[in-house]
Amino acid sequence: MSMTIAVVLGLSIATVILLLAAFVATTRQDRKGRRPAPPPEIPLVPAPLAAPVTAPGVLGSDYDDPRTIKVGDEIECQGLRSRVLGAMHISWQGKQWTQYLLDDGSRRYPWLSVEVRDGLLSTDPPHLEVLLWADVPTQGMIPAKSMLIMEGVEFFPIERGTASFKSEGDSGQPDRGLLDFAEYRAADGRLLSFERVQGKAWTASYAQPLPPGSITFVSRAP
Repeated sequence: MSMTIAVVLGLSIATVILLLAAFVATTRQDRKGRRPAPPPEIPLVPAPLAAPVTAPGVLGSDYDDPRTIKVGDEIECQGLRSRVLGAMHISWQGKQWTQYLLDDGSRRYPWLSVEVRDGLLSTDPPHLEVLLWADVPTQGMIPAKSMLIMEGVEFFPIERGTASFKSEGDSGQPDRGLLDFAEYRAADGRLLSFERVQGKAWTASYAQPLPPGSITFVSRAP
């Protein structure tokens, strides 16, 4: 009887040892087979464009401030003297800007727009944008909501809407009303704008940005 018990105990111990060995081998194999999960990919976010940089100098001190232009002033812009015939004070979604109708003696009557724009980032300071507009023959074109081609150049939409305006002086427009507009930008930074005082036809013009100091006052209106 004692020998039988010894044999059973021996077999039991051997079985336990085999089971433990198999468990350890399986655990090691499982650990070898597993690879650490790769870290999650972080999407690359392109850096935002910087706000326009102004030239050195103090506005209103080192050079004349275009925001103080009034109807009746005589100014010099790009070497040409012009008289300010009228103005349109425009408001849209909390933004305000002014367009001045100029008479430079060429009978082209260009428009000069002056606007204080916010920076692209909340930490960027506002900057002054002064644009000189030249008419473009549109031949009945209307502004598209997608890319359009003007004189062989592709322009992409950036902003459009309907603004309210009030006129001053001889602007050629009603005293007040609504102005539809659509603005586009080309890959080289060129600007194109369509405008239409409601009830009239669309007109188009190219914009030429002017650096600080481009506007000087020759005489001021009384």
